[in-house]
Amino acid sequence: MFSEKKARKTLSGLEHLVMDVIWERSSATAEDVRTALAAEHPMKESTARTILKRLEEKGYIKHRVDGRTHVYSSVAPRQKVATGAVRQIIDRLFGGSVEQLLVGMVDEEVLDERELQRLAQKIASRRSRNREA
Repeated sequence: MFSEKKARKTLSGLEHLVMDVIWERSSATAEDVRTALAAEHPMKESTARTILKRLEEKGYIKHRVDGRTHVYSSVAPRQKVATGAVRQIIDRLFGGSVEQLLVGMVDEEVLDERELQRLAQKIASRRSRNREA
């Protein structure tokens, strides 16, 4: 099972595109992936199968067999996978400090004023819930 705590190997660009197809459809075959990506990244079905196998080995997806066809689905929703990837970045580049990451994002103007306000509201809401508990 996917866990944010357990570091997973990162996704390549093509693996990410394949994951997008699986997340959008909830499950997909190698042919589904090949067809969905044909316009932006043409590939043979065997290439799609190889990428799906690699994603399964990395722990991002699992498969079930329907007749002779492997049907792949995500082990975790997109947000959980993204959170795990960000956690790896925070641990590697910021010594585990979320604050350092956010300060850097503010300093580099990655977050605009409206996003900062929403973030402040979420923090305030979380604090009030924790006080009530």
